[in-house]
Amino acid sequence: MASDAKSRPGGLGWNRETATLALLSFAMFTVSLDQYIVVVALPDIAHDLGYSARTLQSVISAYAVASAGFLLFGGRAADLLGRRRVLATGLALYAGAAFVGGLATGPPMLLVARAVQGLGGALVFPTTLALINVTFAEGSPRNRALGIWGGAGAAGLVIGVLLGGVLTHVFGWEAVFLVNVALAVPALLLAFVLIPKDRPRDRDRGFDLPGALSVTFGVTLIVFALVQGPELGWSSPGILGSAVAGLVLLGVFALVEGRSDDPLVPPRLLANSSLVTSLVVAFLFMATFGSVLYFLSLYFQEVLGYDALQTGAGFIVPTTVVVAGSTTAGRMVTRFGLRNTLLGALAIGALGAVLLGQAITPDGSYGSLVPGLVALSVGDGIVFTGMFIAAGTGVADHDQGTASGIASTGAGMGAAVGLAVLVLVATTGLHGLSGEELRNRTAHGISTTLYVVAAGVALTFLVVFFRREGTTAAAPARPPGRGRRC
Repeated sequence: MASDAKSRPGGLGWNRETATLALLSFAMFTVSLDQYIVVVALPDIAHDLGYSARTLQSVISAYAVASAGFLLFGGRAADLLGRRRVLATGLALYAGAAFVGGLATGPPMLLVARAVQGLGGALVFPTTLALINVTFAEGSPRNRALGIWGGAGAAGLVIGVLLGGVLTHVFGWEAVFLVNVALAVPALLLAFVLIPKDRPRDRDRGFDLPGALSVTFGVTLIVFALVQGPELGWSSPGILGSAVAGLVLLGVFALVEGRSDDPLVPPRLLANSSLVTSLVVAFLFMATFGSVLYFLSLYFQEVLGYDALQTGAGFIVPTTVVVAGSTTAGRMVTRFGLRNTLLGALAIGALGAVLLGQAITPDGSYGSLVPGLVALSVGDGIVFTGMFIAAGTGVADHDQGTASGIASTGAGMGAAVGLAVLVLVATTGLHGLSGEELRNRTAHGISTTLYVVAAGVALTFLVVFFRREGTTAAAPARPPGRGRRC
């Protein structure tokens, strides 16, 4: 029986808003899935397409670089060009690139497909978040909606590894790409059914093209340097050139913003302490929690000797816990407050990282990992939702896309920085080793990495603990005659 969402305080009801939430959560799940779905398929991809051990990581980094570089652009585009239009464009790019990736016959074709997938994801991610924030009123309704959206996104990250293992084992590596087509196309079609048509563009607001180009390519070059640095060498000309050029472009971005009448990142958003906190927490979250999946997959395959299917099955427990944590986070924020919810989740997550570090040994078992996996996943799920609740708090409807882009760019940068640093920690001393000695040292390196993750989560705890209260800029009133429409 249908009911109005506003008839029950904090209720979502079963109506168009609920259907829209389901679509946006599904779209978020789809693009999150792809960040890790190829991880367990990498050995098969290398064998069939001729990747070397040195170049294989580029299958992951091509997506990460393009995605991180275009997130802020995607958020701003959603605000100015129309959220339905940008969401549909992102899903179309994502599906088309996934189809090409599944048919790839060599590394160049696959890398281009992965980069375009990253661009599609960069348009979809902040747009889904902005659409939820303008569809549901700030407070309990939005918190509950973001809990569902966040649960879908966090689940996508973890289920990606599980599903990738199953698909690779049963159908081959091509299936980890083609499955995205089956997911993205229905979402694309439903977007035109459920999301209201975009209003005419506000000609009084400029796109700030110089700012958009400088920050997009600046972030892209820096992320490229961070991701490829461990493979190409930190002192290589390509890495040094990319890092310097990226920093120069970010400096240009700062100059452009200071002189722009309608900057890409309005000063009023930077005055919002909740959004700034979200940016910092998102960076640290992806640098710590977001990197653990990669190292767990490595531990399962390289140390415990799991095949692709076993590795995927190993993520059933964390998947279940992450989804539960994310979907309940909204209610927890409403009841206990955002700050208290984040602090509790971060404390549990730090404990989980320590427990995992202790359990990861050359002769370890899956059972010994479970306590740490559960605790880390509880923190993971709750913080993922909580940090994006913070991103939309006190932000006007017409700025929600940009605010979402700011927070998600922080997450993308954090993922690149975190993985670059943690890979160095995990692989120190492995050069020249082989056989049992390599297996033992790999386990030791991953264990040490988990302790570093715990320290990073503890740092995030301190950031939230010392967060200033009561300094969130009030959101400007919506123009007369405009309801909470998409």
